[in-house]
Amino acid sequence: MTRLSRDDVIKSVDRADEFTIAEIIGTGATVEELAEAQAWLANDEPMINDLRPLAHGRVRELVDILSELDEDSEEDGPTLGSQPAEN
Repeated sequence: MTRLSRDDVIKSVDRADEFTIAEIIGTGATVEELAEAQAWLANDEPMINDLRPLAHGRVRELVDILSELDEDSEEDGPTLGSQPAEN
């Protein structure tokens, strides 16, 4: 298992700023653990249905970091160049 590099995080995590990249790398997680954390965030129901234990350890840390990143991007609102929704 390979520990995460800066390039791994940049390729895998959209909207990651330098602080978030450092925070993710600082967990000591592997590429596989980042993929598992992203799977939990994408849809936890199938993983629970497969009777997988809830995320813990480094995967849990990554889930928390990535969740916060998603929350921050939602608060930012529309991105530059996006069109407002028509009613």
